[in-house]
Amino acid sequence: MKRCGWCTTDPIYIEYHDKEWGRPVHDDRLLFEFLVLEGAQAGLSWLTVLKKRENYRQAFDHFDAAKIARYDNKKIKQLLKNKGIIRNRLKIASSVANAKAFLAVKKEFGTFNKYIWQFVDGKAQKNHFLHFKYLPAKTPQSEAMSRDLKKRGFNFVGPTICYAFMQAVGMVNDHTTDCFCYRL
Repeated sequence: MKRCGWCTTDPIYIEYHDKEWGRPVHDDRLLFEFLVLEGAQAGLSWLTVLKKRENYRQAFDHFDAAKIARYDNKKIKQLLKNKGIIRNRLKIASSVANAKAFLAVKKEFGTFNKYIWQFVDGKAQKNHFLHFKYLPAKTPQSEAMSRDLKKRGFNFVGPTICYAFMQAVGMVNDHTTDCFCYRL
């Protein structure tokens, strides 16, 4: 089977590529999970995050935003000692801030899904790239998303992180045209 050129031979990466990346996500909890994980990935490889994903789920109460929004300094210190996650104080603190902002967005829009998918007019965009080297790092949509998320109090949501998020949750399908997932 032909896959996107960025997909290594690591079984975790293959599983993620084949079953998740580029597939539309509309579940609020999973959208929040990806938002936190994309922020945690900043400056690191996505494979590093994928290998720690299950640890993140355990450490962050399965990405229950209501619980994370209540994390205090004691909980943050505990997370900083957890070797199963990326132990960066700013990234961990941003997860708490993002949980609060996420809950505010849900209150305003009814669901985070409704809010976040507005940046692609509610419909997944399918791109037609021949090679992964042509994939953009950011787009006007990810820049608009970044600006709005920041305005609402989110952190670690620059335009590049937002575009990676959009790819991960299927707001854009950036599987290359020779990849078997392109046709899905």
